[in-house]
Formats: sequence, C-alpha cells, structure tokens
Amino acid sequence: MRYMATYDLMETVRNTNQWLGASALAMASYPAFSIIPNPAIAWMAAWGEVTERTFSRMVVKPDWNIPNFVGSNGQDRIVVQEVVINRDFGDLLHFRVQGRTTPKRKVLLVAPMSGHYATLLRSTVISLIPDCDLYITDWHNARDIPVSAGKFDVEDYTLYLVDFMKELGPNTHVIAVCQPAPLALAATAYLAEEDPEAQPRSLTLIGGPIDPSAAPTDVTDFGHSVTMGQLEEMMIQRVGFKHAGVGRMVYPGLLQLNSFISMNAETHYKAFQDQIARVAKGDAHDHDKHNKFYDEYLAVMDMPAEFYLSTVDRIFKTGEIAKNEFSVKGKPVDIGKITTVAVKTVEGTKDDISAPGQCIAALALLTGLPDDKKASHLEEGAGHYGIFAGNSWRHNIRPLVLDFIDANDEGTPPPSRKPANNNKAA
Repeated sequence: MRYMATYDLMETVRNTNQWLGASALAMASYPAFSIIPNPAIAWMAAWGEVTERTFSRMVVKPDWNIPNFVGSNGQDRIVVQEVVINRDFGDLLHFRVQGRTTPKRKVLLVAPMSGHYATLLRSTVISLIPDCDLYITDWHNARDIPVSAGKFDVEDYTLYLVDFMKELGPNTHVIAVCQPAPLALAATAYLAEEDPEAQPRSLTLIGGPIDPSAAPTDVTDFGHSVTMGQLEEMMIQRVGFKHAGVGRMVYPGLLQLNSFISMNAETHYKAFQDQIARVAKGDAHDHDKHNKFYDEYLAVMDMPAEFYLSTVDRIFKTGEIAKNEFSVKGKPVDIGKITTVAVKTVEGTKDDISAPGQCIAALALLTGLPDDKKASHLEEGAGHYGIFAGNSWRHNIRPLVLDFIDANDEGTPPPSRKPANNNKAA
C-alpha cells in the first residue's frame, strides 16, 4: 500500500501544474490588464496556456483523428473505428473505410505497449489505410483495468496476438513495430506448431529488439546495469484510489515520461521555451508542429508491472527470444518451426533505441524458413521513429513493405507479384 501514496503524489504534482497553468492564463486574460499594455502579462498568459496544455495531455488518450481520403473513383472515403475483439488489456481494432470494397491486403499492425498509446502509430495507420484493410492492437491503460482482470505479462501478450491472428485468418500480413517484434515472432512460431493454418502470410518486423545484445544501446545498457529487485523497487507502484485499477501494480506512465524527457532534457526545455515565445507573439496555433508532436508524446499510459518486468528480464536480460528459449505456459516455442511465413526486417542506421543488428537477428533464428522467404532492409539516415513514420517510412520503407506483402499475398495474381526485397542489412 505504501506505493499508492507515491502514485498519488505524482498525480498531485501533475494536477497542480495543470491548475497553475490554467490560473495564470485566466488571470492574465482579465480585460482590465489590457488598459495598459505590458509584455509581462502576455508572457504570463503564454506560459499558462502552454503549461496547462502540457500537463493536461498527460492523462488523456489521444483520438485517432483519421482523415478522409479520396478513393479511386474520386469520392471521399470516411474511416471509422470498429472493435473486433474486446479484451481486458487490449482490443483488436479495425479501420473500416465506408463505401469501399475490401482491398486485397489484410494487415494487422501490432502496436507497442511501451508507455504510449497505439495512437503513436497514427501516421503509420494513415499511410496504410488507402492500400490495406487495416487492423491494429489497441492496448489499454493499466490504471483503468481492475485487479480482478488478473495479470498481463509477455506470455499473455503473445497469446493475445495468437488470438488476434486466428480471428483475422490465414491470409493476413502482420507488421510489428518496435517492442512487440520479438513477441510477434514468438506468436507466429506458436501458431506454427499449434495451428499452422492460422499463421499469417508474412511478418514484417520494424526496429524490434529480437537480440538486444547484438548492438548495445543506452536502453540495453540500463537493462543490464540494474537487478530485477532494484528495477521493481525503483519503477513499480500501485495505482491510487482515483482510478478503476486501484491497487494494481504498474510501471506508471508519468514515471516513464520523466525518463523520456530526462534523456534529452535540453532539447525539450528549448522546445517549450520557444513555444511560449511563439504563443506570446501570436505565432502559434492549435495544430502547429510543437502541439502536434507533444500532444502525442506527452500522452502516456501505465504498463502492467508484470509485463514491464518480464520484458526486461526475458527479452533484454536473459535474451530468451535471441536464444530461441522462449516458452508460453510452460511450452517451448521454437522459432525454427516457422517454415511458410515470409519474414522481413527493417532497421535504421541512426536508431539509438533498437540499433541495427538487433532486429535482423530474427532471420538467423528462422532455420526452417527458405532463404527466398527472408528479406531485410537497412534505411540510411533513419532514426527509430523514422522507420515507421515520417519521410523515410512514407517514401522508402512503406513501398518496400507493400511490395513484400504483395509478393506473398494469396490474393495477388502470380504475374503481378513482385519479388521480395532481399537487401540484407550490414
């Protein structure tokens, strides 16, 4: 129970800063102050506006806000979200395009459970919807999940993916971004033995820590520098009384956000300082570059403690996936059993989260898969975010991924299939 006080203290600090920002904005907006122009009042209002927005975003799940797009017949296509499978810890969400015949590519986008909501992949979703019948894993904030729902660790995550793949059927193409890449690989191997007919046609792994020791980063160094006991003591807290998940052990999103910001504190400080100046001068707007980025970046969610700890222990410390020693409910999962699913890895040369070499390690584990079903791509100059969003994704990686899907899609006529891209990473 002693951790509830810590959890509630963090929320109190956040709430207080939001209130201070709102109060400063309200006071500086008094009509009486406009009688005598004073730049200090304008700066006070700007500080209040930016501060209130910043701290209020930390507890709000962003909307998907998927825009309409123009179909092949010139008509606007409206995108709606539908929950296909509803579970305690996450849903299978479908982006249905109204008035469109189902496109040939059925894609499951596996979003990370790493402190941010699945909406972090909004730009990835927007880029794929025109060409794909798209589904995504929409993970829930652990603070809102009652303790009665039980635990959720890496094995449970893997079984969620298994169930989602079974629901979508065999002619599905899976794209796993970052953290879930090793578990998506494990889920596919699990199906290879338990239900081969339910396996996806292809599996694309983007910037995932298949073998974290292959190319150490600050993330992997931290994982090895602390014991599991120290990690549990420093990072795990109980959800406070304000939320439905009261008493649940979690890795709080606010605590993780503090870690995110401290890694590049000077950059973030300057970004907010510049935004306050823009607001004071009247140059900022609701959807400017700063707000567009930080509205998503600051929206954090709590992770179940058992998921966070088992990820660090089994994926990073002991390297169960890298050693092909992963198991689910006591049953070994042999990645070598994957023999028909085409697998492609994508890495960025400037990725400082999952460095080049960590993801491509998956191909060496696929001992039962023919070489012509393996592919990889190393994107020059791309950082971690760039390999699934931004210019690198839109102009270079996305076309290669779609070509790879077409080359292994049952619905694509053989004459129009493109050969898989086999640019091996260095």
